[in-house]
Amino acid sequence: MAVPKGKVSKARRDKRRSSVWKLAAPGLVACPKCGALHLPHRMCPECGSYKGREVKTVKSVVAK
Repeated sequence: MAVPKGKVSKARRDKRRSSVWKLAAPGLVACPKCGALHLPHRMCPECGSYKGREVKTVKSVVAK
């Protein structure tokens, strides 16, 4: 059976675990049609276009 040789302190344990869960921010690209930022290889949520063609009709929001 695997038994640890000595006690691992809380600080050492937590230092080991801390670097595993760091996430990188997703890269954003500008839409060639409207200039809004969106995730790459996905439809633009502002204008509904992907690769130069309209894939979804998006209603424009009217400011009050």
